[in-house]
Amino acid sequence: LASTGTFRAVKEPLAFLRVLEWLFAIFAFATCGGYSGGLRLSVDCANKSESDLSIDVAFAYPFRLHQVNFDAPTCEGKRRETLSLIGDFSSSAEFFVTIAVFAFLYSLAATVVYIFFQNKYRENNRGPLIDFIVTVVFSFLWLVGSSAWAKGLSDVKIATDPDEVLLLMSACKQQSNKCMPVRSPVMSSLNTSVVFGFLNFILWAGNIWFVFKETGWHSSGQRYPPDTMEKQSSSYNQGGYNQDNYGPTGGYNQPAGFGQQANYGQVGEYGQQQSYSQSGPTSFANQI
Repeated sequence: LASTGTFRAVKEPLAFLRVLEWLFAIFAFATCGGYSGGLRLSVDCANKSESDLSIDVAFAYPFRLHQVNFDAPTCEGKRRETLSLIGDFSSSAEFFVTIAVFAFLYSLAATVVYIFFQNKYRENNRGPLIDFIVTVVFSFLWLVGSSAWAKGLSDVKIATDPDEVLLLMSACKQQSNKCMPVRSPVMSSLNTSVVFGFLNFILWAGNIWFVFKETGWHSSGQRYPPDTMEKQSSSYNQGGYNQDNYGPTGGYNQPAGFGQQANYGQVGEYGQQQSYSQSGPTSFANQI
């Protein structure tokens, strides 16, 4: 029984979309929150003994780049300088990951309720109404969070561009020294996180309609037209049209009533012709 109920609940659009939201939320915070990358630079000084051809700069989530330090040669003897990247993009990244984590938890809890507590969920309007409000809020948060993180990612790419980092080194400002990027950071997983962010927004926004159908607002709108038609039909059946023309007392079904309403049988010529037609055959029979 449990497996049958589970299968039926997942087949419904409401629970099926929740499962997709659960999976896409995992992909969103995993591709962003689990990121770590780096770049490599090369500084070839005029004095080869002072050169450093492998300067590694590593950074990771939450992208507080101003806290990422690295050493670089100055090409002035053995002295080296300590530099740091520019920018702090943790706010947009952490906001995006937080939304993904809470969306993951809510989708999981909602799916469990749909499967095992569906009767209690639909027992009154409170459960669907809360579900509807939360779905609308998460749709808005996914849109804001994905947009903010897309802008933050663009800034992260600029701040970690090897050509931009080389401009921070004093040795690279001298034409006698040669500074070159060796390896650029790989941002494919971060690009994927932005894509999953907007896909989550589409899923949650599309699920608003299916959650709305479970609320009392939609149910009342569905019940209103039948009630109106029922009232109209009842008033129509109680009217004089059915009773006067086709009822048991109406003159249409009883031919005698036609003569009574028009009074043709009492004062009109038509009534005399009726009496003639009734007495005519009797007098003719007597004559024969």
